[in-house]
Amino acid sequence: MTRYSPGIRIDFLKASLLLLALCTAGTVLAQPLDKIVAVVGKTRIVLKSDIDMQVESMRTQGGELSDQPECDVMEQMLLQKILVEQAERDSVMVSDEEVEASLENRIRYFIMQYGSKEKVEELSGKTIYQLKDENREVTKEMMLSERMQGTILDAVKVTPVEVQKFYATIPKDSLPFFPATVEMGQIVIDPPVSPELDTYARKKIEDIRRKIVEEGADFETQAGIYSDDPGSRNEGGLMKGISRKGGQLVTEFAVAAFKLQNGEISPVIRTRFGYHIIQMVSRKGDEADVRHILVKPELTSIDFNKALAKLDSVRTELVEGKITFEQAVGKYSTDEMANRTGGMIADQQGGTILEVEDLDPTLALMLDTLKPGMYSKPMVYTNMRGERSCRIVYMKSLSDPHKANLKDDYSRIQFAALQKKKGQRMQEWVRDKAPTYFIKLDPEYKQCPNLQAYIESSAKK
Repeated sequence: MTRYSPGIRIDFLKASLLLLALCTAGTVLAQPLDKIVAVVGKTRIVLKSDIDMQVESMRTQGGELSDQPECDVMEQMLLQKILVEQAERDSVMVSDEEVEASLENRIRYFIMQYGSKEKVEELSGKTIYQLKDENREVTKEMMLSERMQGTILDAVKVTPVEVQKFYATIPKDSLPFFPATVEMGQIVIDPPVSPELDTYARKKIEDIRRKIVEEGADFETQAGIYSDDPGSRNEGGLMKGISRKGGQLVTEFAVAAFKLQNGEISPVIRTRFGYHIIQMVSRKGDEADVRHILVKPELTSIDFNKALAKLDSVRTELVEGKITFEQAVGKYSTDEMANRTGGMIADQQGGTILEVEDLDPTLALMLDTLKPGMYSKPMVYTNMRGERSCRIVYMKSLSDPHKANLKDDYSRIQFAALQKKKGQRMQEWVRDKAPTYFIKLDPEYKQCPNLQAYIESSAKK
């Protein structure tokens, strides 16, 4: 059920994860002779290298490829371009902050995969800031296409009867064997920062700024001593190659940084990360190298205890049946990512059915004590941003290794049936919309059976 089928693929989150993988794979892949193999609209192009590298990434991901993977990837890329064009027509938007958050999440994923930021930079031959900058526009395009796709497919649903019919069409000898899996959710409450410690953090960074500006202390040295930004602290607060375009920086930081002249130091500014001061190192147009010092307001045991106490009362409501898990997520959880999945913990592809062997160790330890339908006690944990917060964990389901069946795998089979129905809806949408766009395809793709709607549109131009 996880193969790369020749039908329209709609898992753009997975595609976007592959994008950043190319950054690291690029050091070992030979660069092919490039050419434009497709054009959509006036400016959106697909390069031969885009196709080749995506196919290679799909192979390294371990997915089962069709006989013509190049055709599948071309279909995916053409669909993405058309969706972006349609998003512009319909004024569907993605904010710079959303793009930056997506890039941050993928960077963290690769740092976890390879062990450190330095290892990612070594393998790619680029700094983290360069990787972000080079992938920003493509990431935004992928997010736009995904959002536009959502407006088309959100109304598509499957009934239980449709799920049963879909399952009945799968040959019994083709039913997949599933490893042990689990579905777990969480309700997160971030500890509130006390006004006193928020004031203390501001005073601390104001004192650091005064030492630099008035007493001549070295900015780089002060950053190494005091900055709470792990990504730049060891480099004296240096952030190379930042850009004020494309939402690379939070707005407050970008506005303050690009007002500065070389060597100038900003006033104290506040962002969602904490308090900053910035020094302009060098600037060329909309790009710059800067140093910065970040001071985060500290959290105390009292702050954590407040969050844990709140979670304890939420857990009581859940256990007594006064509120459902989904309702509690919507009402109490501060985890924006989990809120988008109904509170369920998702993997990097957005799926909420997790293989036990791939679980985060802190979650794996709960398998001995939590049974389906149970809630953990409130606890302090470290999130993917490396920040400490508080949560309770919900065990929705746990299954042993087995062959796929409706009883144990209804949600998986329902998802597969829904994906098939959405794929059919997208094919209908493409047949309707493709003729309204300028599309030009390289002749080598005219043998692709899945590209007929695009080929017919191309032939009319």
